[in-house]
Amino acid sequence: MKTLDNFYAILPEPTQSCLLALRDLILAQSEHLTPSWKWSLPFFDYKGRFLFYLSPTHKKQDTPYIGVVNGHKLDHPALIQGNRTQIKIMFINPGEDLPTEQIIEVLQSAIAQRDQPASGA
Repeated sequence: MKTLDNFYAILPEPTQSCLLALRDLILAQSEHLTPSWKWSLPFFDYKGRFLFYLSPTHKKQDTPYIGVVNGHKLDHPALIQGNRTQIKIMFINPGEDLPTEQIIEVLQSAIAQRDQPASGA
């Protein structure tokens, strides 16, 4: 079994179902998103660059979350900066229905931000 597939397979329920649903939701947002395995977590690359990752647990809260690379450039109430400089995260309660509309808003905002041309200084 591939490492990426094994990651999901060994998770306990309901975290496993939650992260599998998140994986499918993320991949459905663009044909340019591809799954990858980095730093012992599933990442989702957009046009070859890191954009999202999934984590089954947070060190301060025992709950899964979506990490948004360059999330510091996004302003969405569901995203938490914490003490990170580049990444914002969105906690997901695996025991509840996914907040699908909110997740899609965050994902699409991150994709749109990534598609913007880099501003030169």
